[in-house]
Amino acid sequence: MNDTTIHYDEMVQNALLSVVRDILQHTADNGLPGDHHFYITFRTDNPDVKIPPYLRERYPDEMTIVLQNQFWDLLADDEHFEISLSFNRKKEHLYVPYAALIGFFDPSVDFGLHFHSNEIDAMEDEDEETPEGMDEMTALTGVAGDNEEKAGGGKESEDGDNVVTLDSFRKK
Repeated sequence: MNDTTIHYDEMVQNALLSVVRDILQHTADNGLPGDHHFYITFRTDNPDVKIPPYLRERYPDEMTIVLQNQFWDLLADDEHFEISLSFNRKKEHLYVPYAALIGFFDPSVDFGLHFHSNEIDAMEDEDEETPEGMDEMTALTGVAGDNEEKAGGGKESEDGDNVVTLDSFRKK
């Protein structure tokens, strides 16, 4: 890589991960406010993820957890979060580095973020080039209602979520 290149995609990715980190730290300190609840999707094949073997076997690539009514021992620091959740009526402890995150969604306010793991891309796309016009960064934010038109480039996905890609803000 050229040392004179600014890696905007990495900077944006890190900024969006810090949003999740701040949300989880706030939740660890204060609990979930109002109707907020979170769907967090992460790569289970990340070597730093620590989950029980039977969960890794059941979810070999990725897993989505829900933080809503029953969760314990939430700890969030600068590099990872830990949480205990109930699986088949058994309390299990999970350790998830932020680098393993794929997505974060709070349906109570229609807010979502999607993360793209560069390490996974490197393995999957080793011999593939990015198609012309396709951006390598896939950080997405959910935008509700009328804001999608104002933000530019909004589209409704199949599940009804409104998503705006950062590509829509680029000059063409």
